[in-house]
Amino acid sequence: MHNQAALSLKSNYALFSPYPNTFQNPILSPSSLAKRNFCYYSILKCRGTEIHVSKQHLNSLSFGNGSVEDERVKSAGVKDIDVATLGNLCVDIVLSVQHLPPKPLDQRKSYMDELSKSPPDKKYWEAGGNCNMAIAAARLGLHVATVGHVGDEIYGRFLLDVLRNEGIKTVEMNERNDKIDTSSTAYETLLCWVLVDPLQRHGFCSRADFSDEPAFSWMSTLSNEAKMAIRRSKIIFCNGYGFDELSPHLLVSALDYAVEVGTSVFFDPGPRGKSLSTGTPEERKALDKYLRMSDVLLLTSEEAESLTGTVDPIVAGQQLLREGIRTKWVIIKMGAKGSILITHSSISCAPAFKVNLIDTVGCGDSFVAAIVFGYIHKMPLVYTLTIANGVGAATAMGCGAGRNVATLKQVLELLRGSNINEDDSYWVELLKSHSGAQEITLLAKLAVNGNHNWLRRAPMQNVVSELLPRLECAQTNQVGAC
Repeated sequence: MHNQAALSLKSNYALFSPYPNTFQNPILSPSSLAKRNFCYYSILKCRGTEIHVSKQHLNSLSFGNGSVEDERVKSAGVKDIDVATLGNLCVDIVLSVQHLPPKPLDQRKSYMDELSKSPPDKKYWEAGGNCNMAIAAARLGLHVATVGHVGDEIYGRFLLDVLRNEGIKTVEMNERNDKIDTSSTAYETLLCWVLVDPLQRHGFCSRADFSDEPAFSWMSTLSNEAKMAIRRSKIIFCNGYGFDELSPHLLVSALDYAVEVGTSVFFDPGPRGKSLSTGTPEERKALDKYLRMSDVLLLTSEEAESLTGTVDPIVAGQQLLREGIRTKWVIIKMGAKGSILITHSSISCAPAFKVNLIDTVGCGDSFVAAIVFGYIHKMPLVYTLTIANGVGAATAMGCGAGRNVATLKQVLELLRGSNINEDDSYWVELLKSHSGAQEITLLAKLAVNGNHNWLRRAPMQNVVSELLPRLECAQTNQVGAC
């Protein structure tokens, strides 16, 4: 029996270690390209903006192949990828254990070495890290690519198969280099052991936990394919766990290139934000640059407090906005209460959905995918939060992440049910000190007339009636065509 609870969108990564990750670019053969149909349709039609590209172009990311089409893409600056993830791909091995890994580092290393002696049954394998966000985004009908590294072994091949089956393309991040020993364990796909005890508590451990260097410290430069993927993307997403596999220098170079080519940057520091803020000079500098140069920041209320020293999540978000150079949105995930989206001129709030909570792993990643959806389609801010809460809640109703993240069908069912964890007194108390100059909107079951003229309530029924046609359209596999 599952307890009914409002979805918590706090970080998936708890207790022991960060999620790691990786990737590799599948090479498309001439025969596979020849079989693809040329069918043109809209990948984005929103408020009068429409971009047409061929279906062949969407189904293959033939970066740097020298084709005439490729040159047209380069010269025209066409952005036919909705979102690309940066690093942080791994394979999760999800196991039930009697006891979580011990905290002392040497004991945890021995614990993981024992687990790693032989591959567990494939039924326990799952795509992890940024795969969660990528799969959730693809299921919303977005066109998704991943940029990073996957090794050429059984786990890497499994991960690539999962991503291909979800319609997600993978791009090798590092320039090919004969000096790299591809047989080394440092080149292998990162594994994250996701361990669940009888009380449903999670522990995480991976080889990234036991080195002062990033797992892929041998990576030094962005490949031409990686640059092309960033250039062709509307948004690139990075989270704090990228620092566990990629050097601060490489992450900053990706950020700089995204800014140069007009790609929006989404950044979620996660629990790693706190340790990065007291890490090496290179880590602190890179974290600061991501916080200032990202278009959208996503944090839990605890993470926002740790970075700003401010308890009030709205004040913390406003501080991050002021300190940012390019920052447009700061999104604060408030656990079971819901979420807040803060801009320079507005505050939008949406309570969480009530669901039968099974597993919160992957909820925060899925939430990001829906924020991307709303951002790309220029949806009203409270609509964007509503979808994001719905996608996160639908993921929490399943077990684990990866291929278990929310499906569009599940999200639509949640929206139609409109069962939100409304707590009007909580939101009024939180928001009243900000009632001066800001436009404030709160998702509510009903548009209740009251004494709070500064607070605009967006009725759930109205929001859902406008969201459903947009999301139902995605089920036709012609995203943005209506």
